[in-house]
Amino acid sequence: MTIAIIIVNYKTADLTLACLQSLENELKRTSFEVVVIDNDSQDDSFKILSTAVNENAWHSWVKIINSDKNGGFSYGNNLAIRQLLAGEQPPEYIYLLNPDTYLIEGAIETLQSFFVNKPNVGIVGGRLEDPDGTLQNSSFKFHTWLTDLERGFSFGMLSKLLAPWVSSDIIAERPIKTDWVAGASMMIRTQVFNDVGLLDESYFMYYEEMDFCFQAARSGWECWYVPDSHVVHYVGQSSGVTDKTKKAKRRPRYWFDSRRRYFLKNYGVLHTLFADTAWLVGFSTWRLRNTFQKKEHNHPPHFLYDSLMNSVFVKGVSVAPNKNELKR
Repeated sequence: MTIAIIIVNYKTADLTLACLQSLENELKRTSFEVVVIDNDSQDDSFKILSTAVNENAWHSWVKIINSDKNGGFSYGNNLAIRQLLAGEQPPEYIYLLNPDTYLIEGAIETLQSFFVNKPNVGIVGGRLEDPDGTLQNSSFKFHTWLTDLERGFSFGMLSKLLAPWVSSDIIAERPIKTDWVAGASMMIRTQVFNDVGLLDESYFMYYEEMDFCFQAARSGWECWYVPDSHVVHYVGQSSGVTDKTKKAKRRPRYWFDSRRRYFLKNYGVLHTLFADTAWLVGFSTWRLRNTFQKKEHNHPPHFLYDSLMNSVFVKGVSVAPNKNELKR
């Protein structure tokens, strides 16, 4: 197969089935295989998914694998990627797809076609949108200390000054070269894995796709956003962390761990100190300004306190090695 699609399910069997049904429609246009990893959901997910494969006669293109543990997004994807790379004929492209997605006709074919005659393009992401068609940001610049400075203060004049270095809310209408794309819909040339390795399993969830694109960029691979590939994305259904339709939940520790790891691993101690300082000072200032102005917000509860307690000032500057590196 030219394309292998990986879906990591965690307690979202119904959404995963809807995603598979949308993929079935895509078989009319593109040939691919699908590997679904049930990331130790500890519910009926594996049974539900396996039964659906039998009842719908999907055996020829869908494989269900039951993970022995919930090791996170990278761990689940890597289970499938290792098997695919070890096969006699590895796929040319590996497409990471969230279970909480639904593909619009031609989404896969559009991404695959973009690679043609572009040997330097290693990663391509499509347009994500809400069920009502509202566009979601899915193309970004790499997170730096300037990102945290801009987000912390949330001050219009400062945001304009930092615009060249931080992600924009403007969603491109044409294909653009970008730093990284959302892992909910990310197609990767298999050669990229051979060059930079697998996803870093030291990230439980969040920042892992940005980190992977960062490693790919260091190796000379380009990342592009292709808005003609449309994918409906029901945001945050597995973790609930990024679901903006509900009142914000307290950020889990693994989110802060991932952020700290990303900075220390890719930029070093000094940059991470700048990032934490910029965020803590900026967000504190914003909170004070927001209190005086009596404005509502949807930041997670205890966000300032949790940011401090999970900063390098409290947690230190050591960073664990990539678990995949330890296995080599």
